[in-house]
Amino acid sequence: MRIISGTAKGTKLYTLEGLETRPTLDRVKEALFNIISNEIIDAKVLDLFSGSGAIGLEFASRGAKQVYLCDKSREACEIIKKNIEKTHLKEKVKLLNSGFIKAIKELNGEKFDIIYLDPPYKTNFIKLSIYELIKNENLTEDTLIIAETDEKEKILKEIEEINHIEIIDTRKYGRANIIFLKKMNRKEE
Repeated sequence: MRIISGTAKGTKLYTLEGLETRPTLDRVKEALFNIISNEIIDAKVLDLFSGSGAIGLEFASRGAKQVYLCDKSREACEIIKKNIEKTHLKEKVKLLNSGFIKAIKELNGEKFDIIYLDPPYKTNFIKLSIYELIKNENLTEDTLIIAETDEKEKILKEIEEINHIEIIDTRKYGRANIIFLKKMNRKEE
């Protein structure tokens, strides 16, 4: 696993051993970042289920202003710290070693331009995360939420239950599905 583009381009990242995390494949990461390339410069980004930190560090490398990485696993956070050092992106990155609900509360209503959600599969954490982000006022009218899952139909159904959030695009790359979401404008509701 490596950083694909930007100031840390080509940096090989440390990864977590075992089956607890699934790194986003480079081809999926490359496709995702090509789609959102115009949104990244000077963005404030939240990567809520960071794993090794690869996605959040890719944002930082490509010009995001501030990136918050969050993972509840102590082992994951140790790997993330090593990757932050290796990529020389320390000034742009904040690390939270907390579960996602606690982390959202710790953010005290901080607003984000982009939020990336790639929780463990077979959970309802995408839905719960979005509810918490709405409740804690972390979304603006322009916040882009990106969810990665292998359970597209289940996740789409859960998202449709959430008021004020709309699905703006979906993409499929092998097992991985990327779902793009935005807060509904008041006029559209």
